[in-house]
Amino acid sequence: MDILDEIVRHKRAEVAQWKAEVPASALYAQVERVMATGQQPPSMKAALLSSDTGIIAEFKRRSPSKGWIKEEGRADDIPLQYQRAGAAAVSILTDRQYFGGEDRFITEAVEAGLQIPVLYKNFIIDEYQLFQARLAGAAAVLLIAADLTRKECEALLHTAHQLQMEVLLEMHAEKELPYAELEPDLYGINNRNLGSFVTDVHNSLRMAEQLPKGECWVSESGISNADIVRQLRHEGYRGFLIGEHFMRSPEPGEQLSRFIKQLT
Repeated sequence: MDILDEIVRHKRAEVAQWKAEVPASALYAQVERVMATGQQPPSMKAALLSSDTGIIAEFKRRSPSKGWIKEEGRADDIPLQYQRAGAAAVSILTDRQYFGGEDRFITEAVEAGLQIPVLYKNFIIDEYQLFQARLAGAAAVLLIAADLTRKECEALLHTAHQLQMEVLLEMHAEKELPYAELEPDLYGINNRNLGSFVTDVHNSLRMAEQLPKGECWVSESGISNADIVRQLRHEGYRGFLIGEHFMRSPEPGEQLSRFIKQLT
């Protein structure tokens, strides 16, 4: 069993437990009340396309392969540092078991004053999680081709749109490229193999020629210097998800600010 299989197996057990604690009908009713206010999340796609840098700065406290990165990291602080430094959007890990995340981290960030779009980053395998994401305050959700059938992915994408959230569809290998036909809002290429957690940033460069032209492409993982971002942007990418490089710094916001200066 590779790491992704282990995570998904645990996620299915988690979802079953959540449904036992808060029935789907109760969760959906809470989300209906939120949507009835008429307040719609900001568009991550629009934010990336209008940004000079396209950086999606990630709040990531832990990694399955490397352990704790910043256990003391606060969701009401670091995402705001990113916003002040010039991030186009923020990604917040919400998986507890493997990444030290919580849904409440998104709520805490938004209540503290975060206004740029937030990506709910988790291993989504059930529509219940989409309602959790909307309730937390996410603007977009991550769907991973490697842990979903195409039919499952299509259904989840449709539900996410009904909940007024955009979808970042993550692909890693060529065999997953047919998922792009589902026309997500954002087309992501993960440079990290989720089975082995081996990372190769050139994966985005290899996959670029096969992505639909004129769409918003996002390169994820393993990006640590401005030269790589410039190269990826030249190939057509408009979003760059970077977490560990910033989170390992004593001041993630300052690290992002330095990165943007090097980039521009």
